[in-house]
Amino acid sequence: RHVEVWIPENAGSNPLPVLYMQDGQNLFHPGDAFAGVTWGVAEMVSRLISEEGLPPVMVVGIWNTHLRIPEYMPQKPLAEWADPRVLERFAKTYGGEPCSDAYLRFVVDELKPFIDREYHTRRGADSTWLMGSSMGGLISLYGVCEYPEVFSAACCLSTSWTIAGRVMIRYLQRSLPDPGTHKLYFDYGSEAQIARYERIQMAANRILERGGYRRDVTWMTRRFPGAAHDEAAWKERLDVPLRFLLESSR
Repeated sequence: RHVEVWIPENAGSNPLPVLYMQDGQNLFHPGDAFAGVTWGVAEMVSRLISEEGLPPVMVVGIWNTHLRIPEYMPQKPLAEWADPRVLERFAKTYGGEPCSDAYLRFVVDELKPFIDREYHTRRGADSTWLMGSSMGGLISLYGVCEYPEVFSAACCLSTSWTIAGRVMIRYLQRSLPDPGTHKLYFDYGSEAQIARYERIQMAANRILERGGYRRDVTWMTRRFPGAAHDEAAWKERLDVPLRFLLESSR
């Protein structure tokens, strides 16, 4: 699997927190990105460091594969609560059953130890985060719930609630990480036109509130009216989740 590591030029000599991002080919280089549009991650992080004094962060972009949907689909919730016919239809549609548990084991047991060994990182969960959009948001949320001792935050842009919303809501009710040590970010744009999408996000918000998360402190949900479900839109608002992560790690 292709993985890209980006370190800001103005990083200094201190160990860096690490942000693991899904769909890594869409982060840096237009020639690699879907539809030729990137998130502009390097430019945005560099600007926040130089202009706003936010602390530097290393970004690890994990490229997706032809099994993107099976790898990003939360496995345990679907297996536990979905009708077997749903699983069968999923496998036929997306080329295989969900295998996100194996994907997360790769990130936790292989990739992170390699990154910590080869680079000057802050290794604790308080300095290790996940971010992704659409299905990448879903797997980022699943990752922080499954491995709260490894990751302390997940930023989920335009989370694919319409694919796995109901089973994820049931999963969140019993699997939220400790609100005293973890942070969660959600946003959405034109997805709000799908009534079911916003209902599921609101249900997630209620679970977070009841679970002890503090709005705009340890949890944030933002709506960006009219924003498209694409890389250009996520690039436009990338500064919001980055501030949410980095301001608390000064």
